[in-house]
Amino acid sequence: MACRSVSFDVNRRRTAAGFRATRAHGSGRGVRSKDAAVPPSLLVPAPGRRAIADSDTAAMTRGITRGVCRHLANTGHAVLTEFKLPNRRRADVVALDPDGQVVLVEVKSALADYRADGKWREYLPYCDVFAFAVADTFPIDVLPPECGLLVADPWGAEVVRLMALAPLHPARRRAMTLRFARLAGERLHRLLDPPV
Repeated sequence: MACRSVSFDVNRRRTAAGFRATRAHGSGRGVRSKDAAVPPSLLVPAPGRRAIADSDTAAMTRGITRGVCRHLANTGHAVLTEFKLPNRRRADVVALDPDGQVVLVEVKSALADYRADGKWREYLPYCDVFAFAVADTFPIDVLPPECGLLVADPWGAEVVRLMALAPLHPARRRAMTLRFARLAGERLHRLLDPPV
């Protein structure tokens, strides 16, 4: 896949190649610690080289998800991954902002992944904001223009556009917040007291 040039309207304008270069050299928001252990499969090479091999979509998905979670956490959101919705769909990333708004992010690591999955419309009734998250090599013109968009790598993400939906009904917001809190508590408990 060829790298497309994309403008970002966040603090300053950058192209997709500049975004990758900034993250590769450890500057900008979401700076990684020099002491942080990063798996080699997530390292971003110099501009002009592929960040992650297209054949390794699992590593690319992990990298995009990690970057989205870092971005959301850095902007004050509480974040969970692999969140099961009441309609039995599973959102890749769900976040609550400080005001209680629900943000759902669907990670797409490859064009084939996007084309094979048309379920994203079923996520809309369960969030205030919905966005796709992709790598900077993804052909973003195939994504619906009405949807939010984040371009991410393993160290962070940049918001290209956000999709604002109608606010959730108070009963649904309460149900989603309770589901979020219970899942977060269950995951924390499993970390503190793993099953034998």
